[in-house]
Amino acid sequence: MSTFNLPDVGEGLTEAEIVAWKVKPGDTVKVNDIFVEIETAKSLVELPSPFEGVVRELHAQEGDTLEVGAALFTVDTLAEDPNPKTSPIRTIKVDSVPGELVTPSGLTAGSKVDLEEPPASMSDGAASGPLVGSGPKADAPHRRPRVRAGVSAGSTSGSSAALQMPASAPSDAVPVPSSTTSAGPSSAAKARLPLTHFVNRVLAKPPVRKIARDLGIELERVTPTGAYGEVTRGDLESYQAQRDREQDAAPTFWKASNTVESHRVERQVVRGVRKATAKAMVQSAFTAPHVSIFVDVDASRTMEFVQRLKKSRDFEGIKVSPLLILAKAVIWAAARNPSVNASWVETENGAEIQVKHFMNLGIAAATPRGLMVPNIKDAQNLSLKELAIALNDLASNARAGKTKPSEMQNGTLTVTNIGALGIDTGTPIINPGEVAIVAFGTIRQKPWVVSGEVIPRWITTLGGSFDHRVVDGDLSARFMADVAAIMEEPALLLD
Repeated sequence: MSTFNLPDVGEGLTEAEIVAWKVKPGDTVKVNDIFVEIETAKSLVELPSPFEGVVRELHAQEGDTLEVGAALFTVDTLAEDPNPKTSPIRTIKVDSVPGELVTPSGLTAGSKVDLEEPPASMSDGAASGPLVGSGPKADAPHRRPRVRAGVSAGSTSGSSAALQMPASAPSDAVPVPSSTTSAGPSSAAKARLPLTHFVNRVLAKPPVRKIARDLGIELERVTPTGAYGEVTRGDLESYQAQRDREQDAAPTFWKASNTVESHRVERQVVRGVRKATAKAMVQSAFTAPHVSIFVDVDASRTMEFVQRLKKSRDFEGIKVSPLLILAKAVIWAAARNPSVNASWVETENGAEIQVKHFMNLGIAAATPRGLMVPNIKDAQNLSLKELAIALNDLASNARAGKTKPSEMQNGTLTVTNIGALGIDTGTPIINPGEVAIVAFGTIRQKPWVVSGEVIPRWITTLGGSFDHRVVDGDLSARFMADVAAIMEEPALLLD
């Protein structure tokens, strides 16, 4: 008889909530079978069993919050892992982003593809991490070949990832990007690459795609149930039915005055990411004296530069948006104004300012579980292309619920894209441990005076919040002016 206790699943976290049990008393489990889903302040995690045997007892109910070290379940063991602490822990998708699965690593050109029994690495995408690859652009006009049993791997190619940052237009002032690929090799080189080099679009048959277009449904939002992640007609019907139910329920949201009071108030327990975010924001707002400044920017040259990058062979298959240029501008401006990339630290002898000679650039990402701010480590060392790939990876993992706790620690400066919903600007709260945050507003065409003439230009508003203990008015103004200068003329990055 062996009992498995709740482990520390992420760098010092002290508690976790039981989300869903995958087993019940009397079930037989094998080593590495998933037996429970738990939610921490950082992520949703699947725990694999370190034991093989029969489940005798579950020590908590779904919804319970347990301290690290508390008993989870007891197994009448048949065979026990001698070192259960080394069992892997996998972060799973919270709001699954549908997409095609590619063949496992190591499958080379000329190998045969068996579609009836997918290898473990195909069905276990969470364990293997995000797949990185290249290929033609997502909107390429040619059709993507299908893979059939007995067809050699060398005859199959992929297209670029489906969920990407929206095009740079007024209404989609690019939220955090979502997916990543590498620059595509030549056609001859592609034939020699393993299929894992490619990342495909959402898998769906042409009739299903037509139905989705007719209904105005984005396939990326539909949870697939078909073989290997294929979106089926039934999936569309279920999604549409859910939309209809939500629309029908909308008029009944308001409750009549004679309704029982307890039915007129909806209570939502604050836990997990929401709880951690609330605590951090209160700490920041009431510890660091915030000061905010704003600047309007003519981003027309940035929009032109983004279009040139999209057409560049070097960026083939990589999603590019104005957020990429802003991120590069923030890194460039911080090097010219180092104190914005710092921390205020209380010590036994008083306080000190720690200026960071590296940039862990945080990108605020809205996810189904709440706001997350993962960061790109040592972003100052990345080329423009490498930064684009890192941004795509960051957002894709955040939305899929695969962000690791370590990826949200030790940030030095944050960018938040509030323009995704058409917001011009705002006063963001500084991420704890940092002294600056930049808000990126939507990009719209507006009348703008150039050389005495009023002409339409792409205009955005940047907002910055700063810890006034570290960043005074002069420094914050110079930093924001430098960021604006790059957005107005990206060629300055070449200096």
